[in-house]
This record gives sequence, C-alpha cells and structure tokens, in this order.
Amino acid sequence: MGKITPRQANAKTTNRGRPSKYDVKFCDTVVSVGEDGGTLAEMAVACGINRETLNNWADIHPEFSSAIKAGMEKAQAWWEQKGRVATFGGMPGFNATSYIFHMKNRFKDDWRDKVETEISGPDSGPVQFGFKIIE
Repeated sequence: MGKITPRQANAKTTNRGRPSKYDVKFCDTVVSVGEDGGTLAEMAVACGINRETLNNWADIHPEFSSAIKAGMEKAQAWWEQKGRVATFGGMPGFNATSYIFHMKNRFKDDWRDKVETEISGPDSGPVQFGFKIIE
C-alpha cells in the first residue's frame, strides 16, 4: 500500500467540520470533463467544488485520484486529436502558435522543449570564465 499523506492521516483521525460532499460518482464526472478536453478547474466546477477540495479529495480517495489522472489523460488526447486534425486543414481559423503555447503550458511533461545538453569544462569540471582586457 502507498504512503499515507498528512492530509489523509488527518482526515482519518479527526471528525471536525461539516461532512464531505464527496461521492464516488464524482469519479465519472471528472473523467467525462476530461473526455471533452477540460481542465482541473472545469472538473472542480462540474463537481460543485473548488480546486482545493478537488486536490484534498484526490489525496484522501485513491479512486478519485485515479479518475482525475484518467480525465487529464483523456483531455490531452482530446487536444492532441484536435491539433492533428487542424494541422491538416480540418479546422478553419486554427492558430498553430496559440495551440503550441497552450500544449506546452498545459501538458508540460510531453510538450515542453527538453534541453538535455550539459556544458562542462576540462575533465568534466566546471566551466571556467574569465575576462581579458585588450588595450
């Protein structure tokens, strides 16, 4: 079993405040929002909660966390499919620059520009910099 977060431990040991609105049916809601390309904010609104509650529920309820991940994967697939169609003229008014900006910022793990070049000095040591005054 996975590690219990402090939030999960607190939720299981305290009984303060009003009861949670959480219902396992919200799992279907967040997946459905993702199927339409929706964001985490849209998932929260569809559940009638705020983003903080969405995050809390994901920490406390493993099935909800899995549903959010599935929803986000479906959202990325939705956006990628739309971009593929638009790239080949299937969407009038398509703005490729806006699309790329959106994808790089929203789906960073797969879309950001990855730079894996490391610069080092002699014998893999630090790069030495200096200035030379030319008279």
